[in-house]
Amino acid sequence: MPATVLVLVETINDYLPILEHQGFHLILAPTPTERAAAISRHGDRIDAVLTRGPLGLYAEEISALPALKIICVIGAGYEHVDLDAAADRGITVTNGAGVNASSVADHAMALLLSLVRDIPRCDAAVRRGEWPKIMRPSLAGKRLGILGLGAVGMAIAKRASNGFDMTVSYHNRQNRKDVPYDFCSTPTELARASDFLIVATPGGVGTRHLINRQVLDALGPNGFIVNIARASVVVTADLISALEQRRIAGAALDVFDAEPQVPDALKFLANVILTPHVAGLSPEAIQGTVEMVGRNLVAFFAGEPVLTPINLPNDLTSAVL
Repeated sequence: MPATVLVLVETINDYLPILEHQGFHLILAPTPTERAAAISRHGDRIDAVLTRGPLGLYAEEISALPALKIICVIGAGYEHVDLDAAADRGITVTNGAGVNASSVADHAMALLLSLVRDIPRCDAAVRRGEWPKIMRPSLAGKRLGILGLGAVGMAIAKRASNGFDMTVSYHNRQNRKDVPYDFCSTPTELARASDFLIVATPGGVGTRHLINRQVLDALGPNGFIVNIARASVVVTADLISALEQRRIAGAALDVFDAEPQVPDALKFLANVILTPHVAGLSPEAIQGTVEMVGRNLVAFFAGEPVLTPINLPNDLTSAVL
């Protein structure tokens, strides 16, 4: 009998045949209403759940799925998956760390270029029939700080250093000896050493509010920040205050605290660029993540080790940065 997979992710329908061709039976529930109905109606026969970090899977849902054996998370982040509940049941949890790194890094650099060069304002001016000569900084020779030097952070670092002649520093849970970039022991130290700061660390308790007023003040009035990770890493109120008071030069954000709601204060600021959490979305990235899910599912139900396991309590420290 084929394993039944509850699919909560809303952006991967074109690639679900990959899983169907591997013999899995899929139940699609991309909206909150459909999700609740599917768990209520089919909970006793759901063997696996496919979700993503912001959608998660909560303790009460896990308890309502008595047949659940494995949770597969698309992408690196799994901040709303209840790992304690999974561990209590002996449920395996996997993620797709690194699979969409190229797409996210491309988007991070696109946001940085658009922000620093003020592309949206220039575009809007030309469309209005204006021809302003806006003077903006270049990227070459600037100092880039990366918070979180995992697969995404590394992809960003390579683009910045090799493509734009930028010097790269980073803050990570550990000082990596296998990279040519400068390590900073705290986020504040990293911001102080940066012209541009990119947030590329997973979300979760271990990284919550690493970027606060102190860090933003260290970045300074000529500094720019880009967040393609999770909104929880940044204190949003501190960011808005720094932007309004011009204590930093600008911000580009792909993630928000209560998606899809975005604070009006951010919408009304001219020194902010906003995108709707799309950094990891590309045909290549989505196909790769679904293929990774398929490989994990096939391995698991064949009794083999999964490819990308998440450490469950009491070994959560390795998930930070």
